[in-house]
Amino acid sequence: MEWQMDKRRPICPQIEEQISAKIACGELLPGERLMSVREVAMGAGVNPNTVQKAFKMLEERGLIHSERSTGWFVSDRRTEAKRTVRALAEEKTALYLADMEMLALSREEIAGLIASYYEKKEMEEKAGKEGTTT
Repeated sequence: MEWQMDKRRPICPQIEEQISAKIACGELLPGERLMSVREVAMGAGVNPNTVQKAFKMLEERGLIHSERSTGWFVSDRRTEAKRTVRALAEEKTALYLADMEMLALSREEIAGLIASYYEKKEMEEKAGKEGTTT
């Protein structure tokens, strides 16, 4: 599992968010065993206690559960994970839009920035794929 950590934000919620997103999109399926706390900590470059705390938060929300001496497993709560991801997306969108409004950008300018971002991203992905096939 690849981890994308933002050094400006607390690590624990980021781990929780990333696992929630993987459950919501079906990348992690009900009954699937998660990596161990130690494996996640090593992969993400964080303290195992931080990962344990994130796992406990996910367990409290019913997204994962532990089986004694076997490890952590994805629960059958994909709908809850989708709701969590949606709420997080709405929160991040509101923060982004507030920042754009502080810059006095209009809706049209914001929409243009978003469209431009995705166009650039698609071109980079296309260039990356073409570079790997030659």
